[in-house]
Amino acid sequence: MKARARVAVFASGGGSNLGAMLDHGERLGSSRAADVALVSSSRESAGALVRARERKIPTAVLAGADAGAMNEMLDEHRIDLVVLAGYLSLVPDAVTARFAGRMLNVHPALLPAFGGQGLYGQRVHRAVLDAGAKLSGATVHFVDAHYDRGPIIAQWPVPVRDDDTPESLAARVLRIEHMLLPRAVEAVAGGTVTIGADGRVRGVCTPPSTAAYTLSNHDDASLASEIDALFT
Repeated sequence: MKARARVAVFASGGGSNLGAMLDHGERLGSSRAADVALVSSSRESAGALVRARERKIPTAVLAGADAGAMNEMLDEHRIDLVVLAGYLSLVPDAVTARFAGRMLNVHPALLPAFGGQGLYGQRVHRAVLDAGAKLSGATVHFVDAHYDRGPIIAQWPVPVRDDDTPESLAARVLRIEHMLLPRAVEAVAGGTVTIGADGRVRGVCTPPSTAAYTLSNHDDASLASEIDALFT
């Protein structure tokens, strides 16, 4: 049996995407392709560190973009794959280059729209609303040297409602992130999705079905119906 990939999750906030990854891994059980082996943050107070410690997962705090210290930490924990899940600090080029094709990021919009330096968190959702966009969503992509420009692994749309605020849109997109990111991590860890020498993504990460979405979010059947309507 192929050894599971050892994953490091970098997070700056509460760690809800980390929680979604851990829950998904538990549901897959022994068939999963990845284990979270390290959670790192630039903030001592990050909720993601609390989540990790509750699950007995090693944690680390790196306050700064020191490539040497980051690579040393990843070596110490024998990391195969890095996932940026709401990580707001810069990852040094030396680290992104070393983990090319093995570092993923989740972004709360449909890239290449509404991405780039300075567009994170509520700023993304405010930009979507200010532009009058009718669709937003979540994107998981490989990380390269440019903000939000790496090859796209998977995307899933979310309708923008007329009465949305940045907060309400953020909450809806986050629920889709929770479905999409764990599946993308599994696809890359298991070799279903790779990046070719030409920089193009090979393979397909199957997005979460709206049926699965509804089952996991029983109070959001109306959102599942809205997403279904986008494809009819």
